[in-house]
Amino acid sequence: MFLLTEYAHAAGCGCKIAPATLHEILGSSRNSKEFQQLLVGNSSNDDAAVWDIGNGMAVINTVDFFMPIVDDAFQFGRIAAANAISDVYAMGGKPLFANAILGWPVDVLPVDLAARVMAGAKSICELAGIPIAGGHSVDAKEPLFGLSVCGSVQINHIKKNNTAKAGDLLFLTKALGTGIAATAQKRKLKAELALYAAIDSMCALNSIGTELASINGVNAMTDITGFGLIGHLIEMCEGSQTSAKITSSKIKALDGIDELLLQNCIPDNTYRNWNAYEKKVSGMADMRSFQLLNDPQTSGGLLISLSPESANELIDLFNKNGLSHFIEPIGMMLEQSDFSIYLEA
Repeated sequence: MFLLTEYAHAAGCGCKIAPATLHEILGSSRNSKEFQQLLVGNSSNDDAAVWDIGNGMAVINTVDFFMPIVDDAFQFGRIAAANAISDVYAMGGKPLFANAILGWPVDVLPVDLAARVMAGAKSICELAGIPIAGGHSVDAKEPLFGLSVCGSVQINHIKKNNTAKAGDLLFLTKALGTGIAATAQKRKLKAELALYAAIDSMCALNSIGTELASINGVNAMTDITGFGLIGHLIEMCEGSQTSAKITSSKIKALDGIDELLLQNCIPDNTYRNWNAYEKKVSGMADMRSFQLLNDPQTSGGLLISLSPESANELIDLFNKNGLSHFIEPIGMMLEQSDFSIYLEA
């Protein structure tokens, strides 16, 4: 039996390049020429690119791929597909089609496992109502898989991560802990409950993002991936020139995660994330908050910055979409201050 995570040095979105290194790379690759049709590009740290095609409509394009976060090839394909499609939902868009990106060590792992990865991705794309229209593959030293996804959105429904407003309420649509569950698997810890919960969460589509786009009070939105809740919220704060207050006790963990936390099961990239962001955070007082808020998520939930006047509209939508456990806000946006994030118990 082939266990995919044993053939990769990192797992899922945890294999992202560190924030400081990424900033150094991107600093020299920003567009020097302005393109009027490019509504969202690499001048901001948003989830996808958005291009105006006229008549009040825009095209969304994103690409996301990573190394296995689970041992099962079919589930790896499902998770990678849901994670990639999420970027379109996070912009308020509707996915249209995808192209697959596959790297496979063909002399090490059977090609029928790669076919299982593709089958898993196809099953998630079918749930999203889109085809895998094409793709590209290479013979690689480690297995990796993902999608480039194209979507559409009305221009007046585009949701960015840098448009939050002071006074907004913050909502999160998934529990945290996927990085912890993946680390437990890699370390051969007994973690069936957490792993099953993590797989279910990572395969759940963030399709509610398309519906959230029609709520005018949704001022900003992003999805939580490898930089953890802390990192992606800081991106929202800095882009919006705001700060945020988070109530740690409102943050939900996946089933079985607290048991792993007691065993000090912490991904290496949890520390990497904290090293990048600790000077921007005030009030990190307990270990559980440190472990959860910095945990590198794969296919995490949507983080929504919402005008309080629209709270009932959002709660109704959450209830209709099976998200009733997440109707309580986890914090709020503040006027910009000394720290990006203030934590309270």
